[in-house]
Amino acid sequence: MDCNNFSTFNTNNKNTTTMRQVFILLFFGFSVGISAQEETAIKQTISTFFEGLQTGDTLKIQSVCHKEMKLQSIMEKNTVGALSFQSNLDFYKSIAAIPKNLKIEERLLSYNIQIDGTMANVWTPYEFYINEKQSHIGVNSFTLLLEKNSWKIVHIIDTRRK
Repeated sequence: MDCNNFSTFNTNNKNTTTMRQVFILLFFGFSVGISAQEETAIKQTISTFFEGLQTGDTLKIQSVCHKEMKLQSIMEKNTVGALSFQSNLDFYKSIAAIPKNLKIEERLLSYNIQIDGTMANVWTPYEFYINEKQSHIGVNSFTLLLEKNSWKIVHIIDTRRK
């Protein structure tokens, strides 16, 4: 084997390894950037939902909800859960019927976001207040769909306990 050829081979191998490393770093950096952007967009969808809830603005809520959204709640009492269902129409009517002098606030304590392509799940522990007094606590679980470059809520299930 010619020493010059061996030297050339070594240099090319180092360049190939370096190029692979750069490609891998760029790929994962790009993926993390996309994920962070998606997480921000998902959080904004959830924030818009709760802004509408707190102000009684059903049009704002509907702007981030899929037209076929499903709503469920699990009322917990003494470690026993009772499941209830609510239609979209009944949900929007109940929000519109909240008296203007009644202040409601749902404080989200954290976000755990998981994304798989055009589907996302968001787990948000919360505290719910009526006129500054804690009413109940629980967890929301949102399922979202990326539809026409916009995240839409397709399912909400929450727990509620004192």
